[in-house]
Amino acid sequence: MLAQRLRQPLPGAQPRLRFEMPPEYTRQDGNGGGEDSGVQPQFGSPGPRISPQHPLYLGFMGTVGVGLALLVYWIGSNTTQLLLWIVAALFIALGLEPVVSWLEGRKIPRPAGILVSVTVLVSAVVGFFATLIPTIVEQVTQIVEQAPVWIRDFIDSEFFRSLDDQFGVRERVTEELDKFVNDPAAMGGIFGGVVGFGSTVANGLFGTLIVLVLSLYFLAALPAMKKWGYRLAPRSRRHRVEALSEEITRSVGNYVIGQAVVALLNATFAFIVMSIVGIPFALLLAFVVALLAFIPLVGGMIAGIVVLLVSLTEGWQAAAIYGICYFAYLQFEAYFISPRIMQKAVAVPGAVAVISVIAGGSLLGVLGALIAIPTAAAVLLLVREIYIVRQDQH
Repeated sequence: MLAQRLRQPLPGAQPRLRFEMPPEYTRQDGNGGGEDSGVQPQFGSPGPRISPQHPLYLGFMGTVGVGLALLVYWIGSNTTQLLLWIVAALFIALGLEPVVSWLEGRKIPRPAGILVSVTVLVSAVVGFFATLIPTIVEQVTQIVEQAPVWIRDFIDSEFFRSLDDQFGVRERVTEELDKFVNDPAAMGGIFGGVVGFGSTVANGLFGTLIVLVLSLYFLAALPAMKKWGYRLAPRSRRHRVEALSEEITRSVGNYVIGQAVVALLNATFAFIVMSIVGIPFALLLAFVVALLAFIPLVGGMIAGIVVLLVSLTEGWQAAAIYGICYFAYLQFEAYFISPRIMQKAVAVPGAVAVISVIAGGSLLGVLGALIAIPTAAAVLLLVREIYIVRQDQH
């Protein structure tokens, strides 16, 4: 009796609703499930898919692609300076890699080799700025001290007196100076120019520090970066990608080392000649020659012209002697020194090298001119090893 009472529902109780998923089914008829087939539709079954050729699909995906392209352009345009720093640091790291590898071959641990290489590089940069800054300060001080004397001598000269008698130059200059001094905008422009120059110097020093730090990190992580990059390629082509990448990085490294040796020899010869002839600021100009000599093909010519203009302050005889000696050395360098130093670096035809340097300089300035020839060599290597090989197979 008690069991029967328990089975009976309580007064006023409502039956509990049960929510169950409909049973899965397999389509057995040819006309699909529906009201006539007697087969209930299945929850979660795939619905109709839009065709990739549908105008709505094409329009949506095209809009997404354009949006992503604009986003990439916006990011690149707002991080141009950072990208240039990264490229410069990677270029330096690839240039120092042969030195580190050579030290590793002499049983020197890689961290110690990196430390030695970076120390030499930092010493060169510090030596350049340590020579440049005192020279600039000294020259500016001399100009400030001599400016009143030059102005007084010019005012007392017969030429200025004749101009003053004819056109009233003294009175006109006095009026313009009074207007300039009393004009807040003009004085603010001078102050802004000084601040802008200081900001440029500070940004240059900060950029140099960033490039050196990034070079250190890239140099330390270069083997791991290579291995990680090779794994992005398909396994069937990974060996080929690794061989081509190693050849490109080896060519870039040898080019940087070879160009550094050529620039060092160029600057050393220029310093010796300038010291013998008596050209002022020989050490500073030697640093300038070394920097310009890093630019292939045209760097040595530009360096020679710059030093010639400075040597004219000592007379045309000094300029003539330096010009003859230096440009004769450039011919010797082009035919005897560079071919022997660069024989393991890159092999780029002369016309391609000139076009590459001009294009790189137009796009990225000095940095573009420096990396133009290694980039051209890498492109030529890829064309020879991939495109030409593929064309020969057809």
